[in-house]
Formats: sequence, structure tokens, C-alpha cells
Amino acid sequence: MKRNHWQQEIARLDPETDYEQIARIAGQHEFPWDSQQALSFALFRTYAVPSIGRLLFDTGEFTGAVQKRHDDTALLLETIADQGLETSVGRAGVRRMNQMHGSYDISNDDMRYVLCTFVVTPGRWINRYGWRAVTEKEKIAAVRYYQRLGRLMGIKDVPDDYEGFSQLMDDYERETFVFDTKSRAVADSTLDLFVGFYPRPLRPLMRRFSIALLDDHLREAFRYPAPSRLMSRLAHGSLVARGRVLRFFPARRKPSYIRDTHRVRSYPGGFMIEKLRHVPRVDADRRRDFVTCISL
Repeated sequence: MKRNHWQQEIARLDPETDYEQIARIAGQHEFPWDSQQALSFALFRTYAVPSIGRLLFDTGEFTGAVQKRHDDTALLLETIADQGLETSVGRAGVRRMNQMHGSYDISNDDMRYVLCTFVVTPGRWINRYGWRAVTEKEKIAAVRYYQRLGRLMGIKDVPDDYEGFSQLMDDYERETFVFDTKSRAVADSTLDLFVGFYPRPLRPLMRRFSIALLDDHLREAFRYPAPSRLMSRLAHGSLVARGRVLRFFPARRKPSYIRDTHRVRSYPGGFMIEKLRHVPRVDADRRRDFVTCISL
């Protein structure tokens, strides 16, 4: 297949109505590895918001069961995107997320910020490291997809366009990013998971490599040491070089899934989306607050 095969397919689609199909093409065919890395870093940056980092620490899932928590999140998001927001399987995944979120006291501002990271971080990553830049149609499709997901999750005051998502994310980080010991513990545990995907001799290098990829204000919020100029050039330069090499590869015929990689290890025998992630017992009043979203 020619390298521009999927670009031609996207050109025939309308991002206002075909946003799920465009999102699948971008995430499963055009930029599967980049999308997976970007979403991992998107979630990682949310820990620097103290209200988010503290909650994740207090649940114990990100320090005591980080592999399963990573797997559950990845499988939920991937299954919803792959099957579609309006399908029975997609809705089951959304209900599961709502059940989990409804078990905790999470502000709308925090929920909306996390949604913004899913829209903005992949686009910025791909524009910097991908084999081509994100197109305007792909931007619109990402916005429409996460607007719909946000509505199904009961998130209020979601931005209207990509610029709105980007501005809200940047503003929220300027207002909230600050060092917190619990947030740092969650970040350390997740970073240990990331580097654990590589052979043991490479893990110290990959830890420095990963920290070098963090935005300065994010790295400073965790009080990670500043990377050396050499490490910064190596980290960013190697990813830029990878993208340039991929320009000469043919288009991907089959979709790529994170569930088929070595990064997902918790369910060797398969999984049921209705059983992913632990849902604590909560009081009836809080459960009723989320019943509308859960019943969608």
C-alpha cells in the first residue's frame, strides 16, 4: 500500500460525522506507536495536578498495582475507540469508567483537564515526532470524539474546538502544577513501569531518556533533575529520526493494538470490559449522582 493510502481515505471522510473512523485510522494505522506513547505521557502529566496525584496515591492502585491499573486504562480506552462510542461494547466501557469515577470525589475541572490532555498531547507529540504532521481533519475528529466521550461521562463545559482544548490544558497546568510528595510517588511508580518494559541493563538509561522528554514545567513539578544537554538531544533527536525514517515505509495494512504488545500483561487469557478496574463501594447519594451517565 502507498504511504498516503490512509490520508486519501481520511480526505473522503467528514470529521463532523465520521470522527470515530478518522480517529481509528490515525490511532491504529497512521500513528499507532506515537499515539500509545503520547497517551501514556498524557496520563503521566495529570499526576502533577495535586488533587489528581493525591487521589491516585490514596487509592493504592498506582503504587501497589500499577501494571494492572495501566492495563485496565489502556484496554478501556482502546476498546471504546475500536468498537465505537455508540456500540453496546463501547457503552459498556463508558459505563465502567463512570462507575469507577463515580466512586470518588473528582471535580469537573480535573475531569475536563484529563479530557483535554487526550486531545492535545497526541497532536503535539505527532507534530514533533511523527512521520507527518496532524491534519486539520484529524484535529477536528479528535475534538468531536472527545467531546462525545466527555458528554457520555457527564463532563461539563467542554471546549468547542482544538484551540480551546489546548488553551484550557495549558492554563490549568500553569494554575495547578506544583510539587506534592504523593504525586511524585505516583509518577515514580509509573516511570518504573515504563522503564520496566525494556531489558534490565537499559532501564537506567531509559529512565533518563523518559525524563528528558518531559516538558520543563512538568519535570520541575515532580522535581526530577534537569537532563544533560547530551541526553536531551539524544531523546528528542532519536524520536525525530524515527519519524523521518518511517516516511519511507508503506502504509500499515492491519490495525495495531496495544493489547497485542508486551506492555499489557495482566490478562493473558483475555478480558471482559465490564470487569476492568476495581470499583470501590460508595454511598448511595454519590452513586445516584452518576446514575444518568452510567445508564447511557
